[in-house]
Amino acid sequence: MPLSSLDHDHRYGELDQVIRAYIGQAADDTPEQAGPALTAYLRHTWHARPWTLAIAERQLRDYAEHPPGRLRLSLGEFYAIPDVGLAHNQVQQWLHCLADHIRQSIEQGDVPPPATPATHWEWHARFPETGQFLSGWLSQDMPDEFADHDEAVDDYRSSTDPQLVARLVGELRELLALGLDESGYALAVAELGMEIDPPPPYSAEAWLTLVAERLATPRAEYGPGLKRDTAS
Repeated sequence: MPLSSLDHDHRYGELDQVIRAYIGQAADDTPEQAGPALTAYLRHTWHARPWTLAIAERQLRDYAEHPPGRLRLSLGEFYAIPDVGLAHNQVQQWLHCLADHIRQSIEQGDVPPPATPATHWEWHARFPETGQFLSGWLSQDMPDEFADHDEAVDDYRSSTDPQLVARLVGELRELLALGLDESGYALAVAELGMEIDPPPPYSAEAWLTLVAERLATPRAEYGPGLKRDTAS
């Protein structure tokens, strides 16, 4: 029978995060140099979840040393590593290489400094609520669901827990603090799932600034000390 969610996470949860970091990226790591995908994983994980690095190192090494046999394959009780562009007989060596780099990073305290996300995985790992907002409310279907961008933003605010709205505001401010140029912010919102242009005449940066300000300001009818008048 397939793995339960608990078994999957126990055996392969952090391994899965490492492999997901290679979406759209080459598995071009060498024993001498970690590639861009692993560097992005290390950069984000050191700053957000450093305790999981040792788990990743162990799970990578365990999988490389004990790949699923025929019985586990037939029962579905295994983690299927996606195609990363390597020949089947190269995957185990590559997993060992990743584990070695992670172990070296831990033992030497080699922490990549903060930087602009470099991969699709890193954008979403660093700005998860922004990705949820942009991909859920500003997809290519937005013009069919809402009259304009303002209505989409209002719908997000009214249908989302206030704590998550506050989290989005914080993420937007962090995103704006990256200080990217116009093309950089256009790339950022595209990576995070926005499939339509910002409303004229705003650039991506200016529109994100506007959204952060709007969501950080309580709506008048729900402001402190005010009650919404329901009398008719």
